[in-house]
Amino acid sequence: MASPGRFHALGAFVVKELRHILRDRQTLIILLLIPLAQVVLFGFAIRTDVTDIRLAVVDPAPDDASVALRTRFSGNERFRIVATTTTIDALEPLFRRGGADVALVIAPGLSRSLAAGTTARLQLISDASNPNTGSTMQTYASAVIVGWQRDLMAEAMTGSARTAVAPAVLIEPRVRMLFNPTLESVNLFVPGLIALVLTLVSAQMTAISLSREKERGTLEILLVSPLRPWQIIVGKVAPYLLLAFANVVTALVAAWLVFDVPFRGSLTLLLASSALYALVGLALGTLIAARTGSQLTAMTASMMGTMLPTTLLSGMIFPIASLPLPLQVVSNLVPARWFIVIVRGIMLKGAGVVHLWQELLVLTVMLVVLMVAAIRSFRARLA
Repeated sequence: MASPGRFHALGAFVVKELRHILRDRQTLIILLLIPLAQVVLFGFAIRTDVTDIRLAVVDPAPDDASVALRTRFSGNERFRIVATTTTIDALEPLFRRGGADVALVIAPGLSRSLAAGTTARLQLISDASNPNTGSTMQTYASAVIVGWQRDLMAEAMTGSARTAVAPAVLIEPRVRMLFNPTLESVNLFVPGLIALVLTLVSAQMTAISLSREKERGTLEILLVSPLRPWQIIVGKVAPYLLLAFANVVTALVAAWLVFDVPFRGSLTLLLASSALYALVGLALGTLIAARTGSQLTAMTASMMGTMLPTTLLSGMIFPIASLPLPLQVVSNLVPARWFIVIVRGIMLKGAGVVHLWQELLVLTVMLVVLMVAAIRSFRARLA
């Protein structure tokens, strides 16, 4: 039978551990927020439906029927018409720069075909660099066309149509998938995995390494040395930049040899973009290490601040358009969101700087802001 003294010692030990946790406010907040963040983020992000589909319409000879079909799409809450053109040649640059998700090509004389009872041909073109959302968007667009055809048939049968529409309304939609016609899911995940690997090596490992130096006291010695804070940062993160660059090369080799992922763009542009993204991750990891007090806290904060957003809020697996509006806004702060657009654009679409300059500019601004914040944090430690 356990003595009362042992229970007293156990209670004292529990109280001591509780006080220790309460004193470490950073770890306490992180331990409380991580489960909540996982539940909220997974609950909102793991969805298969797609909203806010950007639709481009090619209507070379607008008539009553083509305008009615366009109105049907604009009135659907899932679709947003972003461009209307008279030539199909305008679609390629639009798709390459990521300005549209689906294109509807309407053949001339749609009203005449419907009135004569001949087959009216429509073409749906989708960006299938993300095969999951590509096929889903095709299904939604086809459903809109089928619903419009059903309404035309009902009007024809009741005689309420304003124009002479034959009872047999024949509409034949033709479907094309761009950039990933076979809908291979590996073409979606491999570019995202490159971002995930770079995030792990650059941001998380940098934060853990620098925080370990702080715990051992070696970083304090460097901070009182003649070296400037930016020199210390560069010296610490340079090896991780080389390691990140090597990981990109190995990931690309595996993508080509193992997964047979197509590569249609510039290798130089991809490597330069990867180096830029790695620098952003290194700056973020340095900032996390400067702001946290222990290695465990830095590791947890880096996971919460980099790995979870990269997985859930970057479009790596789940489309950003399916997220609630507040999370869509937050996703703009996730560097991986912009980098994944760049990698998929280069590898699957053959996009160049003219199509991806906005994403590159966003990453550059993030690098400058994070680097300045990290340097100031180290200067504050010196003061």
